[in-house]
Amino acid sequence: MKKNALIVWGGWDGHQPEQVAEIFKGILKEENFQVEVSNSLDSYSDLEKLKTLDLIVPHWTMGEIEKKYVLNISEAVMNGVGLAGCHGGMCDSFRNNVDWQFITGGNWVAHPGNDGVEYMVNIKYSSSPLLEGFTDFKVTSEQYYLHFDPAIEVLATTRFPVVDGPHAANKAVDMPVVWTKRWGQGNVFYNSLGHQADIVAMPEVSLIMRRGFLWAAEGKKRAKSITASNDKSARLYTGMGDSQ
Repeated sequence: MKKNALIVWGGWDGHQPEQVAEIFKGILKEENFQVEVSNSLDSYSDLEKLKTLDLIVPHWTMGEIEKKYVLNISEAVMNGVGLAGCHGGMCDSFRNNVDWQFITGGNWVAHPGNDGVEYMVNIKYSSSPLLEGFTDFKVTSEQYYLHFDPAIEVLATTRFPVVDGPHAANKAVDMPVVWTKRWGQGNVFYNSLGHQADIVAMPEVSLIMRRGFLWAAEGKKRAKSITASNDKSARLYTGMGDSQ
């Protein structure tokens, strides 16, 4: 059976949201998803529809969103719908909405040197097999400095500073690049790479996104399993289990 995904793109044109959305659509189609693509935040208005999805892929930078829409996304993800995205399309989407930042696990604050900085992405050992087989790789793009949730599981990092600036007065820090987290019963995946479509199309980045999409979409299956297990426990507790 096909899984259902919703891609919502828009906001700042500098991140080429429409082109990136097309790349994401192609990846998901190859993985046998039924994909809806929208350029309107009103796509988040129908909670019951959102709950039927397996995956939500936001790619909207520097916008404003109705609080109700974020609450709808939150409830859908809490019920097992996956949330997965990249770069400013997910973690620089709605700077004035702290609920969104809490759900996604982080928020962009700077990219010292702007675009064109060459830096290393370092794969980290973790309990997740998502980046299994990857080795460290270089990218020339924006290097994202983020404020992030300490609850995230970090799968890849980058070392700051590369470019001089006021932040360089501090000791060197390893900033998360790829992470996962839970939101209720849902899986949340983020990758800070992806300033424009050419970066998203890099073999390493597109494979990271492919694996992230698939992992995030598995939350619905786990949620159903947990619900079934809880229902069985409730029946046994109330004497409604199988007769002897």
